[in-house]
Amino acid sequence: MFGDLSGMMGKLKEAQQKIEETKKRLDTILIDETSANGQVKVCVTANKQVRSISIDENITDKEEIEDYLIIALNKALSRANEISETELAAAAKNGMPNIPGMDMFG
Repeated sequence: MFGDLSGMMGKLKEAQQKIEETKKRLDTILIDETSANGQVKVCVTANKQVRSISIDENITDKEEIEDYLIIALNKALSRANEISETELAAAAKNGMPNIPGMDMFG
C-alpha cells in the first residue's frame, strides 16, 4: 500500500538532516542594512540573529537613533526571513520522499 516504508523513512531522515544543515548555513549568511540617512547600520544573520549595530557619532537625538535603528533592523530582519523561508523550503522539498497524494510543497 505504501511501497517501501523503510526507504521513505530514510528519505525523511535525509530531509531532516538537509534542513539542519541549511539552518547552520543560515548562520553564516550576513545581511547588512542601513537607515535611509546612512547613519545607522545593522548586520543580522539569515537566522535572524543580530550580529552588529553601528551608530554614527553625529546622531545625538535618542528618538532619532531609535527610529533609524527600528527601520534598519526591520528591513534586515525582513530580508533574513525571506532568505530563511526560501532556503528551508528548498531543503525540505528536495529531501522529501515522493508520496502519492502528499504533495505539500505544490
